[in-house]
Amino acid sequence: QVHVVESGGGLVQAGGSLRLSCAASGSIFSINVMGWYRQAPGKQRELVATVTRSGTTNFADSIDGRFTISRDNAKNTVYLQMNNLKPEDTAVYYCNVQAQANEGIFRTASRDYWGQGTQVTVSS
Repeated sequence: QVHVVESGGGLVQAGGSLRLSCAASGSIFSINVMGWYRQAPGKQRELVATVTRSGTTNFADSIDGRFTISRDNAKNTVYLQMNNLKPEDTAVYYCNVQAQANEGIFRTASRDYWGQGTQVTVSS
């Protein structure tokens, strides 16, 4: 099993910054893509940013250069630095990890693992 835990959410004023962290642990064989998604009240969950093991990043158009995603492969950790936050960034942010797990002598196929979410609230 793979466990995913986020931290770093909170309340911030518009224009402020927050840094989210996400650590994966457990019987991990390998991690390919790590990323962040968010879900605002009454809306569907949407992509924020992803980063591959080799460091290739992808961002939603709405981010417009305000966020940075990075990862530490040795620690199975991914970070989301959010700057110039806007009220429309308010949402629950979820970490996603695409990983293969060890099951005894076997290795599972790659699958998605999700954290429990962390609330980000941006006041105007």
